Amino acid sequence: MTKKAADKTVSPPVVAVPSELWKTEPDDHDYPAAESFLSLLATADEAKRLADQLKDVPIEFHPAKDVLRGSGLPLLPLDDASVRRDLAKVIQGDKLSPVLLVRGAVHLGIRAMIADGYHRVCASYHLSENEQIPCRLIDYPGTSGKQKHS
Repeated sequence: MTKKAADKTVSPPVVAVPSELWKTEPDDHDYPAAESFLSLLATADEAKRLADQLKDVPIEFHPAKDVLRGSGLPLLPLDDASVRRDLAKVIQGDKLSPVLLVRGAVHLGIRAMIADGYHRVCASYHLSENEQIPCRLIDYPGTSGKQKHS
């Protein structure tokens, strides 16, 4: 290979991304998905109660980078099949469903949990780490937002 050929770089194609990426409400199937995930961390009854709670709280917005950092989860790569699927939706003009979260408990050493929407968070982060993600956010069970002070 000649030096000239080695110096050629191929830029990724520029794709127009819609300015509005998110739906105003989660999809109906997101709640059973959240319940399924939460049932790995709590009893089935508690998981159902938490998923039902997520239906009744207002949407709030948090940057993609903060959702990832708060959860302690890694950023999934662009070649992850579900991240690719969500990015393709955005490029096609389909809006993503808001994310369902359970707030962590700092005093207990528990990080925030993405009950549903991890791949959507990662896809959004790849578009802009500062993307404001609409979330339904409930408190960790038994904390009601209260933090223990020493």
